[in-house]
Amino acid sequence: MTRLIGVDTTPGIRVFLGTCAFVLTIALPAVAQRGPAAPATSLPPDMISLACAPTMTYEAPAAPLRISGEQESTRRLSHAPGDLVTINAGTRGGISVGQEFYTRRVIKSGEAGVGRTHPGTIKTTGWIRVWAVDDDMALATITHACDSVDLDDYLEPFVLPVVPTLSQLTGPPERGNYGLVLSGGDRRTQFGRGDYLLIDRGSTQGVAPGSRFVVYHNKKMDGNFLFQIAEAIAVDVKPDTATLHVLSAIDAISAGDYVGMRK
Repeated sequence: MTRLIGVDTTPGIRVFLGTCAFVLTIALPAVAQRGPAAPATSLPPDMISLACAPTMTYEAPAAPLRISGEQESTRRLSHAPGDLVTINAGTRGGISVGQEFYTRRVIKSGEAGVGRTHPGTIKTTGWIRVWAVDDDMALATITHACDSVDLDDYLEPFVLPVVPTLSQLTGPPERGNYGLVLSGGDRRTQFGRGDYLLIDRGSTQGVAPGSRFVVYHNKKMDGNFLFQIAEAIAVDVKPDTATLHVLSAIDAISAGDYVGMRK
């Protein structure tokens, strides 16, 4: 047996790595094993909200690190804060005790693969802290959940999000450079104040974190071209997409509505 690094091995509590999975032996039988109690997060609400916000991708992420299992007697697909989960890599893969990772998954558009014509939504399900490692596997505690952390969620290094400073540009929106509302978390198509939504404009089109946007309904059939319904701020920007946080709204925002960046 290979001894796990960073695990309490006082009498009554032992953690070993078997050939297929971690087996946690304790003095009393238990159905589910829990990790060290997750401390109350010290992150402010706006930072937690931003860390859990969706983003968009036009290609499937190269993500070899995955949630590979659980630490209990029955197989579960979903997990919550305090649950112990296994990672499919250990010290040979660069994993060490104390590392933190986001857990994420790609929500596809129908059955088609992720691509330019079928972008995927990246959903952050939470973040974890590595509790124990051996050569080829690791044990981690779920420290925060934006949603359930599921088997096969992929991992990316945990980095504190930067809450953008709202742009001071408050002029009229650019004309002729309107973007479209695409979707949101879990492929949602309806949004209101406080929600996050995804648009088809990014840094290539001049969008930067903190950029202000006006959201419009297309009212052409009623005699008006555009009708302003909301204000939003860009909080995450990729080359061709951005995540907006809705600051105010007087009507529901829908996929297909227009957005214009203030100048």
